[in-house]
Amino acid sequence: MATLRSLALASPVSHYLQHPRSSSGIVSWGVHRSAKSSFNGLSLHLPFLRLARLRRNSHGPVTMMVKPKIQFIQGTDEQTIPDVRLTKSRDGTNGMAIFRFEQPSVFDSSGEVGDITGFYMIDEEGVLQSVDVSAKFVNGRPAGIEAKYIMRTPREWDRFMRFMERYSDENGLQFIKK
Repeated sequence: MATLRSLALASPVSHYLQHPRSSSGIVSWGVHRSAKSSFNGLSLHLPFLRLARLRRNSHGPVTMMVKPKIQFIQGTDEQTIPDVRLTKSRDGTNGMAIFRFEQPSVFDSSGEVGDITGFYMIDEEGVLQSVDVSAKFVNGRPAGIEAKYIMRTPREWDRFMRFMERYSDENGLQFIKK
């Protein structure tokens, strides 16, 4: 009970419980005990206008933090870290990223989960995707995957670089300019 009491005293509502106002003001409260309910404590009444103002001020943009990941089958994260090569046109308007995966984990689960449907780069901003995916086979067995992502505008390039920055931070990659 002491824990509940300390939590109640730490809440924003506790200020109003310690400094009650009249029912014509903002808050009214009273002790509540009911034979039909196990609730035993203080009831707090906030008038509608005050409650609406609290709601309006307390909600803002919601940012969801999503771990950056790569998928070949939607819903199945690729565990293998790729070798990534970037090319960019001289005028900077377009470019291409080539991802090479040696022995990707998707080969272990593709029979159980489904077919490779594309190349998906997922982060907190959304999904970048490509269907330019090819598999490399050695002696009839899958050995690697190469995926290409083409950026046709500076905006697409910037978006891709934001994804790569997050993905490299998460997976310990570093950029080497050649």
